Amino acid sequence: MMRAAVITLFGEMIHPYVEASVLGRAVRAGHLEVVTIDPRDDATDRHRTVDDNPFGGGAGMLMRAPELAAATRRAREAVPGAPVVLLTPQGRRLDHGLVRELAAKPGLILACGRYEGVDERWIERHVDLEVSLGDFVLTGGELGALCVIDAVARMHPGVLGNAASAEDESFAEHRLEYPQFTRPPEWYGLDVPDVLTSGDHGRVERWRRRVALMRTAARRPDLLTKRPLTADEAKVLADDRDPVPHWMVRPRHDLDTE
Repeated sequence: MMRAAVITLFGEMIHPYVEASVLGRAVRAGHLEVVTIDPRDDATDRHRTVDDNPFGGGAGMLMRAPELAAATRRAREAVPGAPVVLLTPQGRRLDHGLVRELAAKPGLILACGRYEGVDERWIERHVDLEVSLGDFVLTGGELGALCVIDAVARMHPGVLGNAASAEDESFAEHRLEYPQFTRPPEWYGLDVPDVLTSGDHGRVERWRRRVALMRTAARRPDLLTKRPLTADEAKVLADDRDPVPHWMVRPRHDLDTE
């Protein structure tokens, strides 16, 4: 079972997501457990204050260290041995490699900042890892926490209906996934490739590997830097017996502003 505790002022943002769809089924089947810890419950004044003005001035408010520390202690009791992960733009970029690392832990404690941030002293004393979704800023860490939970939960047995699904997808081996199709076989002049209806599983596998490699080279060449083509993959790329239409592999990186 995967266990996660989310330190957040807005638990109502977390529960609807983890109780729906694939994660919801995993929760009901006992493969996933997510609890929320509200720092306001550790506040000592009647207003349940958890923020204050930053020393030295500046815009906005900061979440206070004492309430965050108390919430962290409760989270550690809920998920013993779990690392404390702070969602922040200053953190390590979330990728499949990091997801694998997190999935190997006994659980996760995900801390969601709000306002202008959190007191640095709490980070120093309690945070094991800072994680970022990318080079942009959100109003809080809740969306980031949900992304981590979703990605990591998929790596745990029983969460996905098909155990192979977690591996046979984009980034699992620094490669993008091949395109997929369903009925109807023709739609707006775009046909499903004949190889996929041939019944020849060997041809299908070769074609899928080739188009996945072509997509990776065209759309994410940086992944080939992380893991260069093997000799076998080079042979797959050179095998053009089953054509790959250009529209299946062309990049879509730029918005058309004309």
